[in-house]
Amino acid sequence: MKKSFHAPSPSRHPGLEELTPSEEQVLGLLAKGYVTKEIADQLSVSFHTVRFHLKNLYGKLHVRSRTEALLKYLE
Repeated sequence: MKKSFHAPSPSRHPGLEELTPSEEQVLGLLAKGYVTKEIADQLSVSFHTVRFHLKNLYGKLHVRSRTEALLKYLE
């Protein structure tokens, strides 16, 4: 059986291996459409903690926005 649709493989992009488990969780929830406050609620952390993780993962992925981060994640 051939799988036409499969989950994206985040390991294809070099920057994704550098992400911490928390940053990966944040990026995964972003990919599901959650906004910062919802991510904070899901992970039981503060809004500011999520923003901190977002800032760090943007730097590691060399992007400037959620959209760019998600595009790299979904490549």
